[in-house]
Amino acid sequence: MPPHCDSLDGPVVAAARHALYEQDVNLVLPYVSAHDEDEVRIAFERVLPVRELEARAAALAEQWFFETVVRLHRLAEHAPYTGLRPPGLDVGPVVPLAEKAIESGDVEELYRYLTTELRRQLSLRIRHVVRLAANAEESVAAARELVRSALGLQTYAHRVHRTLLGDDPAHGGDPEARPDP
Repeated sequence: MPPHCDSLDGPVVAAARHALYEQDVNLVLPYVSAHDEDEVRIAFERVLPVRELEARAAALAEQWFFETVVRLHRLAEHAPYTGLRPPGLDVGPVVPLAEKAIESGDVEELYRYLTTELRRQLSLRIRHVVRLAANAEESVAAARELVRSALGLQTYAHRVHRTLLGDDPAHGGDPEARPDP
């Protein structure tokens, strides 16, 4: 999930809130692994009656449910759970653009942003390599810096390529659909 999956205004908590409001646990189950469904179902069933009590008890029960769902969601991502983060976090420009693309079905704005940023990053990195190459024969230290920078560019390009191929099964990547590297 995007970097805001563990925030109070992220998609996981939004789904958990909606599930509680509709009294339908199935609305939040897609955010956890099938292995953890029973734990979510049990937590859901424990929270529902407490929500009928006074407001402070209901708020505490809901918070516990949100924490349970986000913890299990993060577990499925093989990511640490460090607690719920507050709403209103700055998630940068890409997440809102991706959410907009999902809502509209139009990828153009996201595509333009990402390709512009990729071109900018590659240009910065290659210019740095070229600057270092001009002085690489001056010393072993200068040559070493060139090698480190050139390998850094190659590693960066490789990581971008792997990301483009969807090399992240936890977030919808299909390792079977990837071409061999």
